[in-house]
Amino acid sequence: MKEIYSTTVALRWGDMDQIGHVNNTVYFRCFEQARVEWIDLFPESADNNPAYVVIVHTECSFLKELKAPGTVEIKVLAGEVGRSSLVQHYEMRRTDTPDVLVATGSAKMVWVSPETGRSTPIPDRFKTMLDTQQ
Repeated sequence: MKEIYSTTVALRWGDMDQIGHVNNTVYFRCFEQARVEWIDLFPESADNNPAYVVIVHTECSFLKELKAPGTVEIKVLAGEVGRSSLVQHYEMRRTDTPDVLVATGSAKMVWVSPETGRSTPIPDRFKTMLDTQQ
């Protein structure tokens, strides 16, 4: 798998739960933040294709406890590419301990036509980049 994007996300006091560690839902929000930032790199105007992404499956393996405050780096890796889908994999590490993997995850994204509400081929603006990354 090839890294296609990386970003950082701040952990906030409000991200912690009653036992003092970052709530499991925050891990998914961090993955989502990285995914949305990556998608935003490829504006619709690049190929005039209004297809949008839906998530059909997502998962996370929680490897280490996180506490706020702090910052995590999310690396996005390209996985399996289908006709209308892409599996992205995620690696999460605290920026102050970058050698320690705290979580891994994935999301299967499917592009959907706004006209039909059904899956549609990956738009060229993404497909071109993914083809060069394989």
